[in-house]
Amino acid sequence: MSASPASPAPNPSLDVRTSNAAHMKTRHLVMMALGSAIGTGLFVGSGNAIAVAGPGVLISFLVACVILVLVMRAMGEMAAAEPARGAFSLYAEQAMGRTAGQTLGWLWWVQLVIVIAAEATAAAQILNEMWPVVPQWLMALVFMVIFTALNLISVKALGESEFWFALLKVGAVVVFLLVGVALLLGLLPAPSPGLSNLTEHGGFIPNGFTGVAAALLIVVFAFGGTELVVVAAAETENPKENVVKAIRTIVVRLLVFYIGAVTLMVIILPWNDETLSSSPFVAVLSEVGLPGAQAVMAIVIVLALLSALNANLYGASRMLHSLSSRGYAPGRYSTLSAQGVPRAAVVASVIVGFLTVGANYLWPEQLLGFLLNTIGSTVLVVWTLSLISQIILRRRSDRAGRQLSFRMWGYPYLSYVALGLIALIFVLGFFDPVVRTQLLLTGSLVVIIAIACKLRTAQKARSASASVDR
Repeated sequence: MSASPASPAPNPSLDVRTSNAAHMKTRHLVMMALGSAIGTGLFVGSGNAIAVAGPGVLISFLVACVILVLVMRAMGEMAAAEPARGAFSLYAEQAMGRTAGQTLGWLWWVQLVIVIAAEATAAAQILNEMWPVVPQWLMALVFMVIFTALNLISVKALGESEFWFALLKVGAVVVFLLVGVALLLGLLPAPSPGLSNLTEHGGFIPNGFTGVAAALLIVVFAFGGTELVVVAAAETENPKENVVKAIRTIVVRLLVFYIGAVTLMVIILPWNDETLSSSPFVAVLSEVGLPGAQAVMAIVIVLALLSALNANLYGASRMLHSLSSRGYAPGRYSTLSAQGVPRAAVVASVIVGFLTVGANYLWPEQLLGFLLNTIGSTVLVVWTLSLISQIILRRRSDRAGRQLSFRMWGYPYLSYVALGLIALIFVLGFFDPVVRTQLLLTGSLVVIIAIACKLRTAQKARSASASVDR
């Protein structure tokens, strides 16, 4: 949106996409966003959601998908109007001022750098269980080194590698869907379970709507990372067109992959099957009778984690670059290599990963568990502030008579519907002790970042005033 920010950044134009930033194609953009969203949330988290909601988890997924579609449409409206590496951070700044923009940018960056460390550690742990010859910490270190180097080379190389990584994951999900449908149609040697598992074992909603609400919290977190598409759009050939195409494509694919896969899970196996809750894809493939399903899915999950690590490192470095370009981080992070890579920002974004890998060797559960709990609800904060930004900036554009190429449906009503659904998730979360802890930790993190940003802005203003007086 081109409306003037409520409190202008030092040089916001540095963050807007320029012609020499076209390093990725539309297919890279789509697959990078899918790579970030299709990870442990689908391969593992879906089993946890089924365990608390039973077949009623499908309701949780439908509600979460409605929120996702509306949030991505709102983000797409802003990104199509003004593609920028800072994306929703820049839009929040334009809508609500510097503190809001900085806070959202730093919050998302912190979220990603912690998730990067978690993904490297989790991938190493899975491989260590299969091949215990190589120490877990060493494999985690190797992963961090490889993907740091990959992100330092060039945007094009990164986009191409992520395309193939994500394609492997998508291929695995497609195969899973085909096998599951073939089983239901009686095309495989294993007997078809029919639809009885949807209503037996306590009914469609065995744990009541409390279970559906608890599963909704798990499902929403699984969709986190989809917002990466509006960050990456700034580095494509035709960002205003590509972000629209990518958002439409991503939303449809996520709906098919997530809802399709989970529907097959709850039809093929009883919802209270212990194997389904721990490893749903392996459980279903084992039921079909495919040999080596556990080893194959373990490798797929590792690839999913490493793909998400790759995509999230890209996103973290671009957000840090944007913050630096706008004067909210040290200037060295705004520099670009000849290949268009913010190398200093990449290095800064992996420091936590390297440190946490080492610390995870000493305190594997306590440290990483606390960090993941702290950023567990950040996706809700990002989505909330993005929706508020869209409402404010759209109002300004309509007053100015500006024609937008990509518009939010039913403005402002559907934007408010999405905010209402997210608010409902916050309220429901406080009834669950584990989620309540996450919300409180995330809320504390947001407050700390906001106060730090406010103090830093005030300090810079005083310094600038003192320089003028002298």
